[in-house]
Order: sequence, then structure tokens, then C-alpha cells
Amino acid sequence: MVAEIDPDDLASLPDDERDEIRIVDIRDRRAFDRGHVPGSECIPFPELSTRITELAGASRIVTVCPHGIASQQAAQLIGTYADAQDARVESLRGGIEAWQRDAGELVATSQEGDADERGDVDCDAESGGDCTDDPDGGNDEGPAAPF
Repeated sequence: MVAEIDPDDLASLPDDERDEIRIVDIRDRRAFDRGHVPGSECIPFPELSTRITELAGASRIVTVCPHGIASQQAAQLIGTYADAQDARVESLRGGIEAWQRDAGELVATSQEGDADERGDVDCDAESGGDCTDDPDGGNDEGPAAPF
């Protein structure tokens, strides 16, 4: 069983605790750029096994996907690697959908990449509050787990 964290619990963590968490969005880059949890990084699920070393040394990792399903698989996968063996690995319960509903806004990666040091812009200001428009019909949960 994979541990999960509720969106409002993640959002309400003090800044010093939140700064210690690696929030890994496993959606593809295009979906990530349209809107993501503030402070998250994009490691698409198909690349996860080859990029796991990027998470070495993290004490806490939260995986994120559209609905909280594929992120459970990603959390389970991350937990099997020695580079993340000592980390507390959790999945965001309900995914991006629940984050937007319960915890707060998503941010979009700016086209210019200079909105701030992370390249994020406020979705409400830039897109009328909707960063989840999906021309693929919302079926971006990702590929099946490789195990």
C-alpha cells in the first residue's frame, strides 16, 4: 500500500517543511507546462526509471498525476530504488484534480520561461483559472506501470 497525502495537508505545510519535499509531477511535459502544483518538477512516468538518480538524497517525495492513480504506481516504483530508499514517498491523493479543487491554484510554465526563477505563472492571471484544458480528452494518466 502506497502512502498518500491530501492536497490540503500538502498545501498547509510550513514553508520550511515544504521546501524539503520533492514534488514530482509524472505527467508529460506538455500537461505539466499547462498547469502544475507550485514547486513541482516534471519527470514524466516513462522517464522515471532512468531519472531516479535525480531524486537521490531526498528525504520526502510526493508524486503527482491527474487523478492520483498513476502517481501511486510511481511512488511504489520510486520506493524500490536504492537512491530513494531512505525517502518518505507519498502520492498526492486525487492528483491535480483534487489539488485544484481542495488546495489551490495551479501554475503554468511561461512560454518565455522568465515569469520567475522557476518559469511559473499564475494560472488565474494567465488563463482565466483553467490550466487543465486537455485536447486529449483528459486521458493523460500515463502509461501502465512497468511492473
